[in-house]
Amino acid sequence: MSAPAPSTLAIVDAEPLPRQEEVLTEAALAFVAELHRQFTPRRNELLARRTERRAEIARTSTLDFLPETAAVRADDSWKVAPAPAALNDRRVEITGPTDRKMTINALNSGARIWLADFEDASAPTWENVILGQLNLTDAYERRIDFTDPKSGKSYALKPAEELATVVTRPRGWHLDERHLQLDGVPVPGALVDFGLYFFHNAQRLIDLGKGPYFYLPKTESHLEARLWNDIFVFAQDYVGIPQGTVRATVLIETITAAYEMEEILYELRDHASGLNAGRWDYLFSIVKNFRDGGAKFVLPDRNAVTMTAPFMRAYTELLVRTCHKRGAHAIGGMAAFIPSRRDAEVNKVAFEKVKADKDREAGDGFDGSWVAHPDLVPIALASFDAVLGEKPNQKDRLREDVSVAAGDLIAIDTLDAKPTYDGLRNAVAVGIRYIEAWLRGLGAVAIFNLMEDAATAEISRSQIWQWINADVVFENGEHATAGLARKVAAEELAAIRAEIGEETFTAGKWQQAHDLLLQVSLDQDYADFLTLPAYEQLR
Repeated sequence: MSAPAPSTLAIVDAEPLPRQEEVLTEAALAFVAELHRQFTPRRNELLARRTERRAEIARTSTLDFLPETAAVRADDSWKVAPAPAALNDRRVEITGPTDRKMTINALNSGARIWLADFEDASAPTWENVILGQLNLTDAYERRIDFTDPKSGKSYALKPAEELATVVTRPRGWHLDERHLQLDGVPVPGALVDFGLYFFHNAQRLIDLGKGPYFYLPKTESHLEARLWNDIFVFAQDYVGIPQGTVRATVLIETITAAYEMEEILYELRDHASGLNAGRWDYLFSIVKNFRDGGAKFVLPDRNAVTMTAPFMRAYTELLVRTCHKRGAHAIGGMAAFIPSRRDAEVNKVAFEKVKADKDREAGDGFDGSWVAHPDLVPIALASFDAVLGEKPNQKDRLREDVSVAAGDLIAIDTLDAKPTYDGLRNAVAVGIRYIEAWLRGLGAVAIFNLMEDAATAEISRSQIWQWINADVVFENGEHATAGLARKVAAEELAAIRAEIGEETFTAGKWQQAHDLLLQVSLDQDYADFLTLPAYEQLR
């Protein structure tokens, strides 16, 4: 008797989209189903391991480099695979979601790399997930254009040699895709985003002289990197392309991953191309993991935590040293400023800050850095051009002068700054505004001249939670309490209503956003990710 045919993926509770059949082909769905069968059980084990590790941090209030992987760190002989030509010069990278207009603008921006984002800059509506895939394929086929319905302005791609190389970021391991299920079980969003993109575009990208390149978000351990490596090996065999064609850059945006940088590169060594210093999620991860560690782990206002803070400096310098020791690219953090079309003075001050930040990164040995807006590309480019000249990178700068002890990465109390009442107001204001847009399907949102994404909302709500639970006293004498947070949130909601008018307010999701921010900021049972309860409300 022959074995029964394996179950196929079901599309659940999703309105049909134009051209979705081009993405959700039978063959592509079979590939995603196979990824799910092979790798979701390990994903689930690793999520459980995160919970156990967090409990251990709660018990000890410390972290250290892993004794069981000391041999990997001590072995100077191994390096990651050499960078392919398309990823050798990464001096400026632009980030953004995969909507049609952004796809064209990012590819045309003059940046060397575009991080095409299905993660923090994209709210995972079915439309964003599927049409984002379509937009990338259309771009590779050069059949993409866009006319803005408001301005009438048209957008089209520049010649191929002027376009940025795409590095795609799938969702983190914690998120499921409820619209794609196998036997009633949702497929992890990471496998959906990776699987559909890889299946449709791996060979197409090879034919263009590039390849399937990825950014891996929210990684917490080298075992999670090992899982990704096994997925890459399986996927390359499945579609019949050479091993090592896939390249991955890992975001070091969790405090636990900062202690495993070498091990993460080692696990991915045939597929690794670099590490990135992801600032906001990193701060969020510190608060999340050390939230019950007492006063010495209380972070001040997020804007007071600059990259020159001693514990942030330890993190970035260790990242550069680790990458260059192993032949990988070190990519710097985000310049999130959005230029104002109305205020030249705001732009002047912000551009000076961006330049100082990028000058510091280039001077420290980073090989490239991130910006959120095309107008920032020339500023970042100038900073890296001044250091690199004609060289594609500075991986020859080994930074052997850098020495970071385990305690340096969590020396939060080396900061003089303290939480302020204005910091609380800003966290509430940004949190409500961002969540409201996210619930409408927008993941990258300009707020107060900064491009904010889900990491911003995470740091906002985490700081409110931490300050209340640590009984912080602000400079005006007020205690951080749940009552004060509710009062500030009510005032902010009223201010927004007055600012945008009753009709626009009612048409938005403002009350829902206000309620959700308070839920994840005030619940004693701290939600691991804001996007988990938010996804339940995303329609």
